[in-house]
Order: sequence, then C-alpha cells, then structure tokens
Amino acid sequence: MTNATLMDRTTSPTTSGGFSSFGLAPELLRAVRELGFARPTPIQDEAIPAALQGRDVLGCAMTGSGKTAAFVLPILQRLLGRPRGTTRALVLTPTRELAAQVAEHLEALARHSGLSGFAIFGGVGMGPQEQAFKRGVDVLVATPGRLLDHFRQGYARLEGVEVLVLDEADRMLDMGFLPDIRRVLAHLPARPRQTLFFSATMPDPIVKLSRELLHAPVRIGSERKAAPAPGITQALYPVPAHLKPHLLVELLRQGQLGSAIVFCRTKHRTNRLADKLEKRGIAAARIHGNRSQAQRTKALEGFREGVHRVLVATDIVARGIDVEALDHVVNFDVPAAADDYIHRVGRTARAEATGEAFTLVAPEEEADVRSIERALGRRIERRRLAGFDYAAAPEERFEVPIEERIAAMRAERSRARERQASAGAGGRRRR
Repeated sequence: MTNATLMDRTTSPTTSGGFSSFGLAPELLRAVRELGFARPTPIQDEAIPAALQGRDVLGCAMTGSGKTAAFVLPILQRLLGRPRGTTRALVLTPTRELAAQVAEHLEALARHSGLSGFAIFGGVGMGPQEQAFKRGVDVLVATPGRLLDHFRQGYARLEGVEVLVLDEADRMLDMGFLPDIRRVLAHLPARPRQTLFFSATMPDPIVKLSRELLHAPVRIGSERKAAPAPGITQALYPVPAHLKPHLLVELLRQGQLGSAIVFCRTKHRTNRLADKLEKRGIAAARIHGNRSQAQRTKALEGFREGVHRVLVATDIVARGIDVEALDHVVNFDVPAAADDYIHRVGRTARAEATGEAFTLVAPEEEADVRSIERALGRRIERRRLAGFDYAAAPEERFEVPIEERIAAMRAERSRARERQASAGAGGRRRR
C-alpha cells in the first residue's frame, strides 16, 4: 500500500451543502437535525462520502472530532432496507465507556430508521448480550475481551458482518488489545468487507495493522498535526505538589471552574482527591478501573445531570466519554505523554464548541510540560490565582506511599485474623 494509494481521494469536501449533500436517507437526516448537528465537522466531511461509496477509510481523528457520526451514518445508510435478523456491522472499541457512547450515538442516529444496535462489554451480565447475538441486531459495538468471551459459545457467530470499524486503534494498542483484535478477526467471515479504521496517532504497530486490514483506503487527517481543538483555551498553574488540592478547591470556589473533569494519574490519587473535594462541600464523583460498571455508569450519569460538579478520573475516560457542554478539563497530574494531554483536554470544546483546559504543575513535572509544549509547537500560558497562598505549609500528605498502604493493609488483615481467632476461642470457652 503506497502513500499515493493512501492519499487517493475520489470525493471532495461538501461543507457547502451540509449533511443533506451526502445523499443520506430522509430518516437519517431527520435524526441529524434533531441532534442539532448544524454542519459536518472536517472528519465527517471527508469520511462520510468515502464510506458511503464503500471505500475503506484510514482516519487520523482526535477526540471530539465527530468521528462517531462519521462511521455510524454510512453504516446506517448501507443497512437501510436490508433484511433484518443478521448482524452486518461490528464496531470494536478499547473501553466500556466508549462502547456505551458509540451505541448511544448509534441509537440516536437510527431512531427513525428501525435499525438496531447493542453494546457488548465486560462488567455486566452476559444474558442480554447473548440475546443480542441470537436476535441478530444490525450493529454490534464491542470491546475485544468481552467479544472473545462470547465467541467461546456456540450462539456467537458473525458470518454476516460486512462492515468492520476499529475505533481508537492506538488506545487498543496501549491497552495490549492487538492480539485480541487478531483473534476477533479470525472469527469474522473471510469474504471482502469494508473496514473503517480510526486512530488518533499512527505508531508503527498501528500502521502495520492498517496495512493488513485495509484495501486502497481513503486516508483522512494524517496530514494534520495532532493538537487540541482550536476552541480550547489552555493554561498552566504552577504550584507546589502539596498545595494542588487546595488550589483546585479555590479555583472551584472562586468560579474559575464550572463543571469539570479532573484527571489524576492513579486510582489512589483519584480516590483521595474525590474525598478531599467532598469534605470541602464540592459534589464530586469518581471513576477508575477499580470501580464496577454500575458505579462508573452512576458517576457519569450524575455528572452529566449536574448532581456532581466534578468528575475525578484516571485516563480510562480520557478517550470515550462524551459530556455535552463541558466547561473545563483539569489535569491534576501532568500527563507523561503529549498524546495523553491532547486526549484529556479534548474532553472539552467538542464539536467546535469552546472550553478551557487547566493543568496544575508541580516543579518536578516541568520536564513533562516542556515535552508537551514541544509536541504542540507552542508555549502554554502560565497563570497564578490571585490571593492564593503559594507558600502555605502542607496540612497532611495527599498521597500515602504504596509501601505504607500495603503495610497498613497487611496490619489490618492481621488484626482481623486475631479478632476472628479471639472470637472463636471465646465461643469454645462458653460451650
């Protein structure tokens, strides 16, 4: 697959005509209007016409670019009028949250078409998912691991799949899912299919996989430098590490922050920060890998509905969570890689809206900041919060070292065993 082939385009941008110029069915255009999509985003402008022609697509698409509609609309258009009862499209995503989000968007866009979709992911019961396989929903949206769990059962057969979508392919690489993806592919029919491949970055393993899967693809967005959306205002707040929680609280109290997703680097720090915010009267939810699916869903719903002003999270939600009209993203911890920074701040200013992204920077994190600025090709504005005491002494440690946490857990288990043994001895004496 040569670069010339990758760059081949048989379609041209259609922004002047909006969604109606794509030739989409009236029931799809009606759903688009009801969702308030005024005009296509750049990725939609390029990907939708190519996908409607049945072409393979290789899209370099950042978070918030509108890529979900860029592949969902062509899939729905293709399936309109086809016999029902057979799954004809499969969308693979790296996380539960992204699978649920894609399925939600698909349902909204398909609301007048009669077409159906279903999300397949872990952390919930297998029963409803089994029924989705058996009745042959039109589109399955799945994480690789849970899909492979189903493939071990006789009912999970996808011989009718005509369209395959890999969404957030580089994230799947980061999470170690490439072997699982290859195992999923072995369960799909060998006949030719249309493949739509989206990735924010193109590391070598992703380029290799795309070459294996795609035939003469239309390549979209690869010439664009990875960067946050233009509607995002970015700023750094230098602050001693021990004062980060206090500065965040003051930013919230003074109205510098509205609704915000706050990113921490570890599950422990996420829990500690959420606890501190709640103790100071700030409604906060938390989401990370140790939370059950029910807890994660409840936290997201509460944040979306305004029950919680702040959602404290690890990078598990940096890609794949869609929150309308999100005011702010805060990096409580500086991400180690520029790509992670871009994906975090991309949770705001979605679909050409505006938003602000603030990063709290301890002195020991300055090297990571410089790396991010080099990748962005510009310096990020530094700010200070007026009236904040940057020289205050720490009240308590924010993070307990893991060695101490492990020692405390072992000590508590030892005490529990002693209590259990003492209770057992007391019972024997009474007898």
